[in-house]
Amino acid sequence: MPGIVGIIGKGPVDQNTPVLREMVKCMGHESFYQSEMYLNEQLGLWTGWVAHSGSFSDGMPVWNETKDIGLIFSGEEFTDSRDTEPLRSRGHRFNSEDASYLVHLYEEMGLKFVERLNGWFSGLIVDLREKKIVLFNDRFGLNRIYYHEKKDGFYFASEAKSLLKVLPELRELDFKGLAETFSCGCVLQNRTLFSRIALLPGASRWVFTQDGNRRNDKYFSPELWERQPLMSAPEHYEKFKQTFTGVLQRYFR
Repeated sequence: MPGIVGIIGKGPVDQNTPVLREMVKCMGHESFYQSEMYLNEQLGLWTGWVAHSGSFSDGMPVWNETKDIGLIFSGEEFTDSRDTEPLRSRGHRFNSEDASYLVHLYEEMGLKFVERLNGWFSGLIVDLREKKIVLFNDRFGLNRIYYHEKKDGFYFASEAKSLLKVLPELRELDFKGLAETFSCGCVLQNRTLFSRIALLPGASRWVFTQDGNRRNDKYFSPELWERQPLMSAPEHYEKFKQTFTGVLQRYFR
């Protein structure tokens, strides 16, 4: 299926590049899928992606006007167009029908930009200004990211088989995860069926810096919504109409 893969670390170029190519190839299930790679040895980033041609997340990476902030995005995002058009009035150039406006949201809001997103998604911000990489996903982790950490790098992929292809030592079942699958219908607590592969938790905003450090940040918890003041029925109806009409056109596209 479409998605993203990558290695974040300081491994040698001649080793990481062919590994990345194999990871991308694993997700290219159909001949009409589009796939590309982006390498930045200075930041320690080797990443690739697969997308449906013409989809919201086709045409990656997208860059800001000065080419020092880039975005690689997978999935869908349904921000109200009334929230994105002010970006154009401030001089940003983008296509409203694809993910290109998201890089400008990051430019203006920094790490808080992901709190504004509405949809199921995963992605990477490549910030050449501050020499950092931001790996993020949607609030509930619906757009999955599997990962494994080694001494030489942090490996991640939208499909576990991309990791299993290039890291054969991970081909080992996690028996606790297997038991949970039989008893609960799924694996719990961000574990997977494989003993050394984990799932990125929902609402993750993990920041990787050039010096090899990482900050695991979570930008959302359900309590943020649960603590909102109650609306009356008429207020709720009016707000629902505004929201529904704002996003409906995007869904039909």
